[in-house]
Amino acid sequence: MADLQAIADALIQGNRDEVKARVQEAVDEGVKPETILNEGLVAGMSVIGRRFRQNEIYVPEVLISARAMQAGMDVLEPLLSAAGVEPVGRVVLGTVKGDLHDIGKNLVGMMLQGGGYEVVDLGTDVPAERFVAAVKEKNAKLVGLSALLTTTMPYMATVVQAIKDASLAGVRTMIGGAPVTQQFADEVGADGYAPDAASAVDVAQRLTTASVG
Repeated sequence: MADLQAIADALIQGNRDEVKARVQEAVDEGVKPETILNEGLVAGMSVIGRRFRQNEIYVPEVLISARAMQAGMDVLEPLLSAAGVEPVGRVVLGTVKGDLHDIGKNLVGMMLQGGGYEVVDLGTDVPAERFVAAVKEKNAKLVGLSALLTTTMPYMATVVQAIKDASLAGVRTMIGGAPVTQQFADEVGADGYAPDAASAVDVAQRLTTASVG
């Protein structure tokens, strides 16, 4: 029987070749893609998230493990789609208009993927109307906004308001970035604030569960 813990361990170590090989091995042995995803890849990334939160590892290690996870996902994604397995949720992610920083956003995207979410990454310098259009097109229930500059932070309020004005049922907003605070999130009317990439997964789970309920 395929060793799903070995997949998680290889992911934690950031060994992308071993992750890919072991995922393929599990597929060949007839293990359900959803089981491989949850008990192998997601299980491994949850450990990475916890260690990152506790400052036991740092951004480079998270990126290496996230890339290893992606190697496994390259094998699983077509099979998950064919089996009709839905992601935990869909998140539209982007750095707001005027801001070209993307390292934090990319890290959040990788962590969310590791949490079982489908991530629609719009990139940087994203205007409000593109966020709204992507939510409608992808039927996403969560929007993640990033800003690293104090000069672009106010545009987050524009995006949050645009999403509210579009009357998108059950859609929640989450914001983050170095200068962003919980107080600012409250002021602009965002539904959630994540101080770091690992926390973003917890906030996303809380918000997407709330949007379903």
